[in-house]
Amino acid sequence: MQGINPTVPPSGTGCADCDAAVPQGWWFHLRRCAECGHIGCCDSSPGQHASGHAAASGHRLARSFEPGEEWFWDYGDEVLYESGPALAAPEHRPLSQAAPGPAGRVPADWTQRLHQ
Repeated sequence: MQGINPTVPPSGTGCADCDAAVPQGWWFHLRRCAECGHIGCCDSSPGQHASGHAAASGHRLARSFEPGEEWFWDYGDEVLYESGPALAAPEHRPLSQAAPGPAGRVPADWTQRLHQ
């Protein structure tokens, strides 16, 4: 499938952009670019880095990086695919890493800071 590289591992275990920010950010849920493996935060997260990565890179397809979720999202056509090809491991964030996350960076009023 064009736009999916099943051999590329994820860029890390959390949102690469939130981790690189000063001060570091936090996320609600994580998305994985199916082409380059970039891990970004979802559109409900304050940073909305996954969709930002798609817009900046032209990499349209992302897969959920949450445990138990196998769906893909096409940012270009705004289409949800229930499943798709297997990607290089790991397939989701560590089970020890809560959502929202990461621990220690999530504000007490996090539910009020989500994008609707």
